[in-house]
Amino acid sequence: MLSHRLLPSISFLNANGRLGAGSPYPLGATWDGRGTNFALFSANATKVELCLFDKEGRRETKRIALPERTEDIWHGYLSNVTPGQLYGYRVHGPYDPDAGHRFNPNKLLVDPYSRQLGGNFAWTDAHLAYRVGHKSEDYAFDRRDNARHMYKSVVVDPAHTWERTGGPRVPWEDTIIYEAHVKGLTRTRHDVPEELRGTYRGLADPAAIKHLRRLGVTAIELLPIHLFLDDRQLVDRNLHNYWGYNSLIFFAPEPRYARESAAHEFRSTVAALHDAGIEVILDVVYNHTAEGNHLGPTLCYRGIDNASYYWLMPDNPRFYDNVTGTGNALKLAHPRVTQMVLDSLRHWVETFHVDGFRFDLATELGRMPAFDRNAPFFAAIRQDPVLAGIKMIAEPWDLGMGGYQVGGFPNGWSEWNDKYRSALRRYWRGDGDILGDVASAMTGSAPQFNHDNRGPRASINHVTVHDGFTLADLVSYEHKHNEANGEDNRDGSDDNLSTNCGAEGATVDSAILDCRRRLRRNQLACLMLAQGVPLMLAGDEVGNSQDGNNNTYCQDNETGWIDWSAAGSPDDMTDFVGQLTRLRQTFPQLKPIRWLQGERGDGTHDVMWLTPAGTAMTESDWSFPDARFLAYVLGPVDDTGHPLLLVLNGAANAVAVTAPDWPNVARWSRILCTMQDDPFAPFTLERGASYDAPAGAVMAFAGEP
Repeated sequence: MLSHRLLPSISFLNANGRLGAGSPYPLGATWDGRGTNFALFSANATKVELCLFDKEGRRETKRIALPERTEDIWHGYLSNVTPGQLYGYRVHGPYDPDAGHRFNPNKLLVDPYSRQLGGNFAWTDAHLAYRVGHKSEDYAFDRRDNARHMYKSVVVDPAHTWERTGGPRVPWEDTIIYEAHVKGLTRTRHDVPEELRGTYRGLADPAAIKHLRRLGVTAIELLPIHLFLDDRQLVDRNLHNYWGYNSLIFFAPEPRYARESAAHEFRSTVAALHDAGIEVILDVVYNHTAEGNHLGPTLCYRGIDNASYYWLMPDNPRFYDNVTGTGNALKLAHPRVTQMVLDSLRHWVETFHVDGFRFDLATELGRMPAFDRNAPFFAAIRQDPVLAGIKMIAEPWDLGMGGYQVGGFPNGWSEWNDKYRSALRRYWRGDGDILGDVASAMTGSAPQFNHDNRGPRASINHVTVHDGFTLADLVSYEHKHNEANGEDNRDGSDDNLSTNCGAEGATVDSAILDCRRRLRRNQLACLMLAQGVPLMLAGDEVGNSQDGNNNTYCQDNETGWIDWSAAGSPDDMTDFVGQLTRLRQTFPQLKPIRWLQGERGDGTHDVMWLTPAGTAMTESDWSFPDARFLAYVLGPVDDTGHPLLLVLNGAANAVAVTAPDWPNVARWSRILCTMQDDPFAPFTLERGASYDAPAGAVMAFAGEP
């Protein structure tokens, strides 16, 4: 262990304020109308000092050692400390990287439970706990004070009264998710007032809400809005962390999307979306923090209790077990870290009334260190009275050993289903030997999710999300074009399963443009006709392109923002999507709560897979490697419903098809054909009649008596 001289206290309180023992709970800074209680977890600290600052955050006015320690919580109560007070912590303890300890009281630390940060942040080597350039690297203790360049936590008044309680509470089976970036969604929308574009309030603008309702989506899933930092290496390249997957604090909304008060503006935005019947789901990043690897800055958790907050290499605690690929990984196996995450989740539900969460790299949250679906974090959510009824969505992988866990999460959770994404991308790209995968994907991916009493809603179906090509780029580029990111096009995935339809990127060739529009329509149609929960990427409805960049995490500019200029053009499929969502809501068999059985006990079928001749498929029909035609009937869920015939023809030629013989069906009324100029123009087939399924088309027919 390296020794160092501890900083002295600056002063005690003056006569205008009294220092008391306070309480270990709740954690964070809690104002009670007379004063503020401060409580901070650190199991390995030897001393915790509370630092108060002037209103600009430039001058440290007081430094007070928290007087009490209850088990592993340090706490104290200060009278006359009111909302608006800026503060931070200096935490004393051993600086011993080989033992996993990195205490350095020269570094001002923000409170992990901060509801708001004040002051200004600027990157400087003073944020590093070690001396840059020293031959001993991170063993060399640094004595510089970083307070001048560091955020400060802010004491807040938690009082807020909602005029109403609860949100729309859309059932899972009726849920249709729209993934969007707060800034990117409205930054270039000319029908949103200029001063609101790219802000929380922009999401609540009537024009933005009208568009969401026109699409028929029931939930908007926002990329991270927890307060985050721009990575230093991006700032050095004059770029920004646009996506926001670099959280510093898990309780405070990001202020860059607000004009004045982020908390107030986000809260009012949630209320407006709820009034429109739209739920709000937050993409949350509890798997790592902005502090990076062992050479990263000391801003919060590392300086408070590095060995408790992070997974360290068991054979060399100097280094982090980097299962996230970001330098560090939060250790939710530690009860205090789990407590912090649960407290954060409850805060967003109770204070802001959000309706659900999508967990980035969620496998990491269940590591013990191997993934365990019965990990304490999952068990705690399941029994929590606030969180038990909230929508929980996992990105079911991380980069560690055994990190790919699609289908591995416990019941009560839904998961991003890359099995669906890959199958449908390959199918419409023209790959062969794919029919079984497509059939599984279109019916909820039962092989992955049908266990532990989970239902089809466990599968969150998507073909595009923020991480990868947009839908327009998926059919316009065979290769990524990420040169603008400054990493020589090495970043981003090379496994895109995309096609360019004959030309890489922009073209004026009408045949190629028609091909691209057809493929977009087919992907959107399949997404809304598939069982499971559909998730579409914002901007796909208007053909938004990122010029082939499949990793726009640092593109806070026209590349990353949605381009709405195609609205009203042939590339605008907003109304097409709206009709698809209405079709989905019309047929309950597209959104079942139970798995398909095939033939039921009474001899009826909830699903029958068909040959082009209208007969039931046999095993040999499934094994034909070049098969590109898929047809099936979904039976009605009750006696009042209509069966639904779905036809996917990915072949290069039209296929002669016979309308199937189905009980109590005399005719089949076509309600969708993606190859028609009017995709929803009606057409009727008598039972047993033949018709041609156009090449590259998705069709749907409703059975009628």
